[in-house]
Amino acid sequence: MATPDLKPHPVAAKYTVLVDVGYLYAAAGEVILGAKERKEYRVAADELIQALQKHAEERIPGELLRIYWYDAARDRVPTVDQRVIAQLPWVKVRLGNLNARGQQKGVDAQIRSDLEALARHHAVSDTVLLAGDEDMVPAVEAAQAYGVRVHLWGVEPPYGTNQAERLVWEADTVEVISADFLRPYFSRTPQAVPAAPATPSPAQVFAGRTAMGAKPPVKTGQVAKLGPSRPHVEEVGEHVAQKWILTRGRDNIRDLLPGPILPTVIDTELLIEAEKELGHSLRPYPEARVWLRDGFWARVYREFDLGVGVSSK
Repeated sequence: MATPDLKPHPVAAKYTVLVDVGYLYAAAGEVILGAKERKEYRVAADELIQALQKHAEERIPGELLRIYWYDAARDRVPTVDQRVIAQLPWVKVRLGNLNARGQQKGVDAQIRSDLEALARHHAVSDTVLLAGDEDMVPAVEAAQAYGVRVHLWGVEPPYGTNQAERLVWEADTVEVISADFLRPYFSRTPQAVPAAPATPSPAQVFAGRTAMGAKPPVKTGQVAKLGPSRPHVEEVGEHVAQKWILTRGRDNIRDLLPGPILPTVIDTELLIEAEKELGHSLRPYPEARVWLRDGFWARVYREFDLGVGVSSK
């Protein structure tokens, strides 16, 4: 008599993709088009979803369960675009409410609920979470407690960061989706074509001409776009160092000595903090990052009475 096979059969790995559409659209609209409101751009959502699905297939082992698409609509009545998305295979649209001020309500709660339920019922082994809100942290921790790996995706920010630090810490893996990846699916909303101006009179034509050889007047307020100044960037570096000394403690900062090389993670945090204070990106200016480190170390060395001339060049 044959011995029965008592070994448990392996369960095929499955994963799901949870997309906070409000975060995705707002972050992508800002970095790609400099847009602040959703009405300023259009999204080829069906093509974008297919691209995200393929991206996940290349990175997460197993079979896709489905993509959850969390968006909002007035009184939870789906728009035409949302109805089209809902018809796509392997896509489930979840709608929160959109209030009169254009704010989403109830979306985060739906994401948290689904993430925990999928993990609790062992429906998936991995979850891709495309979101940025710190409110997701408890659900991520709960899903991990049930044995689910959580892969956090974010959108490349124009500067600084657009995801909560705690959320990044808790995820099993983190990936930033580049603006180049998303750019084909976002386009600016066409503007109404203004009416053709009336034919100018001869007096208006001659009034608009400059004298022969004269240079056109320079409009007030027009300034050539230049990179950041060294003194300003160094000052910001010193300010970040001062803030870290107060908030993280002298002992933690002392661990960075003797310098002047910073661990990659800390160097990235320094850059992000500085960009927040400056209000723009330093990434196009490699020399500015050198100045930033110089300012940081100058403040640290003063704190510990180290009279060392430092330059991270």
